[in-house]
Amino acid sequence: MNDRPADAALAQAEPVLRREVREGVAALVLNRPRQYNALSRALLEALHEALDAVARDEAVRVVTITGAGGAFCAGHDLKEMRGLASQTEVEALFASCSAMMQKLVALPVPVIAIVNGLATAAGCQLVAQCDLAVASTQAKFAVSGVNLGLFCSTPAVALSRNLGRKRAAEMLLTGTFIDAEKALEWGLVNHIAAPDKVMEAVQELVASLKAKPREALAMGKALFYRQLEAGLAQAYEDATRTISCNMDTDFAREGVDAFLQKRPPDWKL
Repeated sequence: MNDRPADAALAQAEPVLRREVREGVAALVLNRPRQYNALSRALLEALHEALDAVARDEAVRVVTITGAGGAFCAGHDLKEMRGLASQTEVEALFASCSAMMQKLVALPVPVIAIVNGLATAAGCQLVAQCDLAVASTQAKFAVSGVNLGLFCSTPAVALSRNLGRKRAAEMLLTGTFIDAEKALEWGLVNHIAAPDKVMEAVQELVASLKAKPREALAMGKALFYRQLEAGLAQAYEDATRTISCNMDTDFAREGVDAFLQKRPPDWKL
């Protein structure tokens, strides 16, 4: 008996993005394992919807993004891209991806990439665009489009804002893969762990984030990205205004009082 039609139907029934919110953590799983979780138009649309839902949900404290199977994300779906009829359609695809990346920055909560395997091209961009990243020691990273004659222009935006200029340029110009140890050294990821210890490292990071007031992290994250794009004087002006507003909040006053009184803060999280 041939089970392939049933298998194909099951594969089609699977959502391209799995999402679950539990205990304040919105877990997003790219779910195209046979395509190494490549970013199809359907997957990008699902990510937009999921990130919009997170932005509206004040119960969410942290977002995690990972890939199903043995890869994190292999970038755009090249087969789908080659089937597009015009440059206008191609530009719309990249515009959708760029808008999704910017939504990660705009979210009021931290976003953690959990890199379980291969992260290439727009997949490497996704790692770089998340606020934090934890990777398996078996993970590999590259912006390898140049090897196909297609320079990774949009991944360059995120990569050049995370790595030193020379290191970002080396990855982009050569398409060379780097391992998890080098990704840590170069600043692409925050932590690396053995495959069976990755979630333990993620849970430790999540616990640290959830122990802080959501509003403080939201204010701080927004300021962090704004000041990166500003001149020095403008950055300090914005930071001064932000920290002054932050100080005039109940959670900041409670935190300072608790420190002075040598007790844990009671933020009623």
